[in-house]
Amino acid sequence: MAFRQALQLAACGLAGGSAAVLFSAVAVGKPRAGGDAEPRVVEAPAWAGSARPGPGVWDSNWDRREPLSLVNLRKRNLESGEEELASRLDHYKAKATRHIFLIRHSQYHVDASQEKDRTLTPLGREQAELTGLRLASLGLKFNKIVHSSMTRAIETTDIISKHLPGVSKVSTDLLREGAPIEPDPPVSHWKPEAVQYYEDGARIEAAFRNYIHRADAKQQEDSYEILICHANVIRYIVCRALQFPPEGWLRLSLNNGSITHLVVRPDGRVALRALGDTGFMPPDKISRS
Repeated sequence: MAFRQALQLAACGLAGGSAAVLFSAVAVGKPRAGGDAEPRVVEAPAWAGSARPGPGVWDSNWDRREPLSLVNLRKRNLESGEEELASRLDHYKAKATRHIFLIRHSQYHVDASQEKDRTLTPLGREQAELTGLRLASLGLKFNKIVHSSMTRAIETTDIISKHLPGVSKVSTDLLREGAPIEPDPPVSHWKPEAVQYYEDGARIEAAFRNYIHRADAKQQEDSYEILICHANVIRYIVCRALQFPPEGWLRLSLNNGSITHLVVRPDGRVALRALGDTGFMPPDKISRS
């Protein structure tokens, strides 16, 4: 049985693009006399709700936008019955599909001591040009670009946006790089302090809740949105969106300037159209720093 560490996450208000999330870690099991560790009893994370579905069971209300969950049945008019309920459900039902393109920033100077100096390398600038060209070639009407406020993401956005004239840009701290959740299995080459998971995990979970969900009921047409951010953030978001164990995020790998395409349908079902695609780049332009 795999040993995992679960986080209890509780989002407290996403107003103004920010959120405060409290969470606590579950302790591991103690060793038996024979030396084997007892399986831990893992509590369901708070983001999964009061009853977390078992393996292979899709939670249709993962984004808390399932129409039936938004209707106050206590106020239901008993005389109108099912007809009124159907009408009220239709009022909350999403009608459009959201296409979300998650772009990892291009290669940057990793050795710079300050974040503001971690600018794109010459290769990184070429990668951003190629990613911008690829997005433009899709012929889609992109609605907006939301990008991390870190230097490498800002520079990547500036280059990509030249190929998508007229598409608005919005900066956010929620998409900054960080340590989303302790990975399982653990790795020896990357071990942040526990406080980093505490600080970053809440923010990255807030980013997921804020940007990944089914369309608003008022949205009539399918939307195409671009999020330009970082590998850890994208990998965590993909796991959460597909309802895979989020602790597995570090098992995925993303190249610089890669394109990941998530689709959120009106019924809340999620599909992964592409993960870390860089097939549009020549082999000598691909990197993963």
